[in-house]
Amino acid sequence: MPLARLLEVRSLSPEIKHFFFDVPGVDQLEFTAGQFVSFTEEIRGKPVTRAYSIASAPNGNRFELCLNRVEGGYFSPYLFALAPGATVPMQGPLGTFVLRPPVRDTILVATGTGITPFRAILARALSRHPRQHFTLVFGARHPHGLIFAEEFRAAECDHPNFRFVPTLTRPDPSWSGATSRVQPLVLEAVGERRDLDVYVCGLKAMVDDVRAILKARGFDRKQIISEKYD
Repeated sequence: MPLARLLEVRSLSPEIKHFFFDVPGVDQLEFTAGQFVSFTEEIRGKPVTRAYSIASAPNGNRFELCLNRVEGGYFSPYLFALAPGATVPMQGPLGTFVLRPPVRDTILVATGTGITPFRAILARALSRHPRQHFTLVFGARHPHGLIFAEEFRAAECDHPNFRFVPTLTRPDPSWSGATSRVQPLVLEAVGERRDLDVYVCGLKAMVDDVRAILKARGFDRKQIISEKYD
């Protein structure tokens, strides 16, 4: 089992951190944007395995993760306490939550750290598929929960085929954007079209709700690709 070595940690919010790893002894970590790695470690006397979506496009033997600290959890507090130079046994990359060919106009829907695989996907897709339009609907409770928002705003300026739609359910007075859950914004992005693919990532309740709404609007289940974070 290869080892992932922690290079750097950045704090994105009080409970969310951005981790930078490499894989010693590997020249190129082969994966498709949207996949995940699994970490295994002995914690509190027993082996624990957790899967985390990769937050970056392929880049040599390096990869990035982004996760929130789960209160009472096993693995996230362990990772939050790691110092640069520490290693963690790793499996993967694995998973099928990737853009499916042929790539069509696409809506990406995320809440919380469900944004992580979409950061990786968009890093490649916007330039590789300039004729396809991508809309990212990203919901959080508070402004600090919109992690990587500045990156997405910059991408919106750089790529005419990309639209970023952030929304907050508990905004502060300075917020001038949308203030709803993601569901109505997804329907707004869809409009009358039924020739789109929709990728959804976040907690089960949101994912199931978006899937049900789209199916009721006539979307085939194959057009709705989802990954749940709980």
